[in-house]
Amino acid sequence: MTGYLSVSGEHVTEKVIERSRFITTSAHAEGEEEARAFIARVSGKFKDATHNCYAFIADAFGNSPRFSDDGEPGGTAGMPILDVIKNKKLYCTAVVVTRYFGGIKLGAGGLVRAYSGCAAENLDGADKLMYLPCEESAYTVDYGSVDILNRYFSQNDCEVKDVEYSSDVTFTVAVKKELAEKFNAAIFDRLNGRIGIEKLREFVCGFKP
Repeated sequence: MTGYLSVSGEHVTEKVIERSRFITTSAHAEGEEEARAFIARVSGKFKDATHNCYAFIADAFGNSPRFSDDGEPGGTAGMPILDVIKNKKLYCTAVVVTRYFGGIKLGAGGLVRAYSGCAAENLDGADKLMYLPCEESAYTVDYGSVDILNRYFSQNDCEVKDVEYSSDVTFTVAVKKELAEKFNAAIFDRLNGRIGIEKLREFVCGFKP
C-alpha cells in the first residue's frame, strides 16, 4: 500500500433545503465494522429523524463500498453520497446525511442534489490526512546518549510515542516505513553502534497532506 487520503476525526455540517433540515456527519473508519458502528451511533443520535442515509468506503483500496437510502426513493440518497466520496478520492471514509422532512417534497432530482451537495460540502470542510504505512521501533541507549537521540528525533520526520527510563532509556518511535531503513542506519552511525533497535510493529498512521 502506498497510502490513501481520508478524513480525520469527525466533522458535522448542517443546512436547510426547502424546509428540510439536513445534518451531515463524516468520520474516518477503518473496516466495515468500524464504519457500521459509526453509522449506528449517528443514527441513534438522530433516531427521531425521517431518514439517516449513508455511504462508506471502509478500506484503502475502494473495495466493497456500501450505501443506504433509508427509505428515500431508490438511488436518490446513498448512491449520490457514495459518488461524492469516490469523486474526492477518499478511502476509509463514512458519511451519514440525516434528514428531518420539512413538508416540501424535493423530487428525485432534488433529492440527489440535496444529498450529494450536503456530502460534498461536509467533506470539503473536513480535516484530511494522508494515511501511510509506518514502522514503530524501540530505541535503547545509555543516559549519556539521550541528548544526541533527542536532537536526532527533533530534526527528523518521526513521532516519539513513549520514553521509558530504567537502567537504560528506551524510546518508542514511529516513522514512515519508506524512511525507516535510512532513519535507523543514520541513528546507528551517529551513536557509533551504541544503540539497540527493535522493530515492534507496522501500522498505518496519518500525516498532513
